[in-house]
Amino acid sequence: PTGNSGRDSLMDFPGDIIRMHKDIGFDYVARYHVWKEPLGVRNRTMMKSLAHKTVVDDSSLCTVASADYLLIFRKRGDNPIPIEHPQGLLEYAGEREIPDDVKGYKGYTGKQRENRYSHWIWRQYASAFWDDVRIKRVLPFKEARDDEDEKHVHPLQMDVIDRCLVLWSNPGEAVFTPFLGVGSEVYCAVVNGRKGIGVELKPSYYNQSVKNLESIEIISSEQHEMF
Repeated sequence: PTGNSGRDSLMDFPGDIIRMHKDIGFDYVARYHVWKEPLGVRNRTMMKSLAHKTVVDDSSLCTVASADYLLIFRKRGDNPIPIEHPQGLLEYAGEREIPDDVKGYKGYTGKQRENRYSHWIWRQYASAFWDDVRIKRVLPFKEARDDEDEKHVHPLQMDVIDRCLVLWSNPGEAVFTPFLGVGSEVYCAVVNGRKGIGVELKPSYYNQSVKNLESIEIISSEQHEMF
């Protein structure tokens, strides 16, 4: 929003990003909408246009709890290294309960048109509206925040990152983020068998990202002990 007066407008930032990418040779191929719970957005941002009082006083000034947008671009040309899933999708990153009657197909090695487990996951991922993302599944970040940080600053949900990694990268490949933050993208990359490279200018965020990445070994050890 342009402000928080209750009479503000939105800037088409996603549109600017799309046009910039098209200018340098990328095709815009998809936009995913990551649903946000309206009351949670209101409490975190204190947007007047989301307040119930605004509905009571003048509902023409109300707006929406905007979704997060995930924009997908593809460089023009052929992809020399396909991202293959010979046994279909193996893990679901989301909050919905996987139906019992499809669980037995996980890792199915037969004809993939019969792989009901992977088909079910793909139906969730192929939707333009990701309303099954676990909003609170994020890395620790509060210790890294300073008093002057904007209230809306919040790490990206790991469900979103996991889906991106599975759909658009192969195991062993390097994933780069120019906005490391507390390390969410690099963390998920490593957990999913990729390499992660990140850039972060703010010392407190960088230090928190190091702590988060160091915890991967602890998690792995705990998982190993379970088996």
